[in-house]
Amino acid sequence: MDLSGATWRKATRSGNTDCVEVADNLTEVVLVRDSKDRDGATLHLTPSSWRSFIALAKQIGPAT
Repeated sequence: MDLSGATWRKATRSGNTDCVEVADNLTEVVLVRDSKDRDGATLHLTPSSWRSFIALAKQIGPAT
């Protein structure tokens, strides 16, 4: 699978802090990585799994 077209973005609310980055512009996979270690491990999720994760995160709400 060619991942060279991945466009990485960080949550706008994260400001200048370290956070996760997501590349969700590819059709077959959503990529997630740690912004502090961009050359480190990258999670590969199906778009369906990513949507489920986001839905659950919205139900739980922000970390306190």
